[in-house]
Amino acid sequence: MFDIKKIRDNPRDFDKNLAKRGLNPNSELLIKIDEENRTAIANAQSLQEERNSKSKLIGEYASSGNVDEANKLKEEVSSLKSKLHDLENKQKEIAERLKLELSILPNLPDEDVPIGDEECNQEIKTVGEKKEFDFEAKEHFDLGENLGLMDFEKASKISGARFVIQQGSLARLERAIANFMLDLHTTEFDYQEVNVPILVRDNALYGTGQLPKFEEDLFKTINDYYLIPTAEVPLTNMTRDSIIDIADLPLRFVAHTPCFRSEAGAAGRDTRGIMRQHQFYKVELVSLTDANNSKNEHERMLSCAEEVLKRLGLNYRVMLLASQDMGFSANKTYDIEVWLPGQRAYREISSCSNCGDFQSRRMNSRYKVDGSTKFIHTLNGSGLAVGRTLIAIMENYQNSDGSISIPDVLQPYMHNNKTL
Repeated sequence: MFDIKKIRDNPRDFDKNLAKRGLNPNSELLIKIDEENRTAIANAQSLQEERNSKSKLIGEYASSGNVDEANKLKEEVSSLKSKLHDLENKQKEIAERLKLELSILPNLPDEDVPIGDEECNQEIKTVGEKKEFDFEAKEHFDLGENLGLMDFEKASKISGARFVIQQGSLARLERAIANFMLDLHTTEFDYQEVNVPILVRDNALYGTGQLPKFEEDLFKTINDYYLIPTAEVPLTNMTRDSIIDIADLPLRFVAHTPCFRSEAGAAGRDTRGIMRQHQFYKVELVSLTDANNSKNEHERMLSCAEEVLKRLGLNYRVMLLASQDMGFSANKTYDIEVWLPGQRAYREISSCSNCGDFQSRRMNSRYKVDGSTKFIHTLNGSGLAVGRTLIAIMENYQNSDGSISIPDVLQPYMHNNKTL
């Protein structure tokens, strides 16, 4: 969400930054609606003042015995009341239209974000070596089905496409991955573990930017709850309508939750396996900090997510996303892509985004510093996507006989077993 005053003061800069997102200029329309809104407010205030003034005179005329003038003013005040009611309703409609127009615009890119679409994403670094095998590497779904631990057919009978049943040691391995991530982030990186609701109201999704523009990507219940697409939603909203003392910042939260996405825009993509499911699990990181420290906090969050892959011994690369490839609420995003030998490709396993004050303006989430209040800067990142980490382990630790070795750091969570 944007401050309309800043748009009025710098319309060219605003349109220039919108263009980096691949959008047409919008400041003229926004300023026009804002002028209509301010005019309606001024007119309503003027009518209210006139009404108050004439209402006061009614009493004066009545007390002096001037009944005719008092009755005449009563009629005028009644008429003014009706006009004021209509004008206030009109002003509310204009204000709602302005809010809607502002709410469907994405965050503006940071100055060091490359301009363009996904072809303009920049590789920042590569860590580790690609796993090479002396046999043909299989994809995770073949490995899981061959072991009898992953069943898509049964899941389809129960729930349809883009669901899976995992059982036995594979189910335990996924739980082990999540526990390892939570232990790492809470004991070494100062994140506080939080159990959050996975059903939220629309105002929470509005706050983090999923609504109103991306409702088709969400699952909605019949009583107006939404299933969360990520724990970012409840974690970030924990400070909505609040003022935090700067001494208490940063706040760092981590949660392990199921996540639900309709994948409305992903028809035909990753239809096999668990790369893109309607239901999946993630360990999510959220940081809330002040404006001066958000960039450093972004780099810190990225390093925390990277450390998971380093300890699992997985090859990955870090990409700085271009302006048109970032998520709606982000002003800067790093994607971490892990190497999958079965696919012979790097695939996203985490996105770490700095949203600046874009979300906090929508949530009215602020902090106090030197006697004044400012909007909190919000950051979020996968630390990591649990299912995709499972894929990476299965494909990178597969053996020629179809078994899967368990990374050393996960063995204590797996009764010290070394293979699936």
